[in-house]
Amino acid sequence: MVRLLDSLRGQLFLLIICALAVAQAISLWLFVDERGLAVRAALGSEAAGRAANVARLIEEAPVELQDSILRAADSPLVRFDITDQPSVDHTNHMGGGSVEARIRALLGPDDDREIRIELHEAEGDLMPLAHMSDGGGTTHLRMMKDGLSTIEMTLSVALGDGRWLNVDTRFHRPPLQWPIISTLSFGITAAIVLIAVFWFLLSRLTGPLRRVAGAAERFGRGDAGEPLPLTGPKEVRDLIATFNAMQNRLTRHMADRTRVLAALGHDLRSPLTALRVHAELVDQDEIRDSLVSSIEEMQEMVETTLAFAHGMATSEEPQIVDIRFFLGKLQQDMLGTFQIEDGNEIFLRLRPNAMRRALRNLIENALRYGDSASLSFERVEDDLFIRITDDGPGIPEADLGRVFEPFFRLEQSRSRNTGGTGLGLSIARTIVRAHGGDVSLSNRAARGLLATVILPIASDAIPQVSKP
Repeated sequence: MVRLLDSLRGQLFLLIICALAVAQAISLWLFVDERGLAVRAALGSEAAGRAANVARLIEEAPVELQDSILRAADSPLVRFDITDQPSVDHTNHMGGGSVEARIRALLGPDDDREIRIELHEAEGDLMPLAHMSDGGGTTHLRMMKDGLSTIEMTLSVALGDGRWLNVDTRFHRPPLQWPIISTLSFGITAAIVLIAVFWFLLSRLTGPLRRVAGAAERFGRGDAGEPLPLTGPKEVRDLIATFNAMQNRLTRHMADRTRVLAALGHDLRSPLTALRVHAELVDQDEIRDSLVSSIEEMQEMVETTLAFAHGMATSEEPQIVDIRFFLGKLQQDMLGTFQIEDGNEIFLRLRPNAMRRALRNLIENALRYGDSASLSFERVEDDLFIRITDDGPGIPEADLGRVFEPFFRLEQSRSRNTGGTGLGLSIARTIVRAHGGDVSLSNRAARGLLATVILPIASDAIPQVSKP
């Protein structure tokens, strides 16, 4: 669930559902409020009509029939009574203009009697009205239970004999309802919007973005591949075009550097060979041996420079290999012996020849300076960790990063027998980084050095094993 909400698809899905739910709730609330106003207007008009008719009947009927008229006009939600004082004891009422206009229209245009109206909200269930009298003999109307919010309206209409006809009525607002038709409408709307967004918009948006992410991951591992097709909205097409241009420029830049370095190393071979021939013609043995030794060192540096340039190249096609078999084959091919701790079966996409060269350089360093080498590997989340340890003296902390610089050597004598050329670690790091990983060195707590190679495990590294 967390991964779903973390993706663009999941966030858009949640946003659309929430937006539709809020819009539906607001629409329903407005609908209920409009319906409530309509019901209140209808009930107010009904009460006004009944009040006007009862007032006319009371004024025209004999006194002995007035109680019968009031009882006949009563209903569970409307009560009528006649008192000497009006129930509405103030005249600055508001909100009853339409009810008063309705009463006057029924009583006649020339009728100018006083009409008082009071509207207010009350809390309670919509129960039948009952008469309750206070100590002064005035009749009041109360609700029998507390509960829902209701609208209470009281009318006081002046009669011709000085008395007042009081009308009490109440009604509640219609409750918030979620009818089946609204639910069905919400579901259909959500389905249509989601289908349109997910199958059209998101497919055109997230599809190209996923391809860009995959191409960037492969490019980080040294697999440039073909330019991506320009698909999707304009902004996405611009992004893909920019990525293609960046990939092309970086590929050309690396290829140019590799060609220059390889050409330099190759062109140095001829003059070094000529120098070697001339050195052999020197008569003095001591001078001749010194010259030959220097020339051989220069030739070795040229060869390692060519190897370094070759390690920067990315022309080798990546393959999916079983890393356990791959390391076992490397152990068999090397002259020096080292131990491999058995690990789980892990499949990795890499360029076998280049990676074999990088690991061989690290292992040979461990054997040369640490007298022994031990290798282990394990998967940590989406990365493969290869650890190479030795029992040597280690490296000063200040030089742990510098040893990866080309031609940097801890041993300052420049002897080929003790210090090498200083390119082995540079070649190893260049190859590992071309695979999208990295390599680091650290001193062990007791004694020796730890070289850690971290390689990303591609999502397409399925167990279709190629065993080089």
